[in-house]
Amino acid sequence: MLLKDKVVIVSGIGPGLGIELALLAAQEGAKLAICARTPSKLDAAERDVAALGLGTEVLKVPTDIADRAQCHNLVEHTIERFGRVDVLINSAYVGGRFEPIETADLDDWRATMDVNFFGTMKLTQEVIPHMKRQGGGAIVMINTMVTRVPMPTQGGYGASKGALRVATSHLAKELGRYGIRVNSTFMGWMWGEPVENALKYMAKEQGTTVEAVRKQIAANIPLGDIPDDADCARVAIFLASDYSRAMSGACVDVNGGEYLPV
Repeated sequence: MLLKDKVVIVSGIGPGLGIELALLAAQEGAKLAICARTPSKLDAAERDVAALGLGTEVLKVPTDIADRAQCHNLVEHTIERFGRVDVLINSAYVGGRFEPIETADLDDWRATMDVNFFGTMKLTQEVIPHMKRQGGGAIVMINTMVTRVPMPTQGGYGASKGALRVATSHLAKELGRYGIRVNSTFMGWMWGEPVENALKYMAKEQGTTVEAVRKQIAANIPLGDIPDDADCARVAIFLASDYSRAMSGACVDVNGGEYLPV
């Protein structure tokens, strides 16, 4: 088990990647602290983890990561329950409005930045002192291919994640001396509930079928299809584990080969 007896915080629990990260961490032997703004999502995740039949310890803490006090509360409850924090997987995000930059509502950009960048930094700052005291840890940032391949109308979201990408590199440089590794995954299209819903909307707009839209997207992916969100989660779990102990500051692209740096 890659995460046997490790204490893992996963933010942004919900349909799609968030729940897959929690389930896979549990399958790999972790003790879990999970957070989301909506308590019902945490309850559903707890039931899904329990259904694995592994006896996984799960701590649920409703948290808006944009609020520093709530980030502190999450980490303090985790320390109180488990005594340490070995891994933080920063998956919480908001997409913001999809609109051209020329006419974009920059107040919405600020709100998006408050979660995707500042919120992630607040939660990260809360775990760092504990990781330093215990002699190390792993922080995994869930980033996006939008910072690699710009998409029209996603400028606000991309800018917030671009700021996170830069900060992550600096964190890796600053924290390495304490045995704290900081890495990023850059997720592309991931097949799961959120993307399926997006494709239903796109199909309706185009007057076609979900399968046809999926084939259009898959045509740009060398592996031939949109990767499953559970498979994408495995890359983040790898970066959280000791199997990646030689890696820090890495930017790992998880998109079936759609983005290929040269």
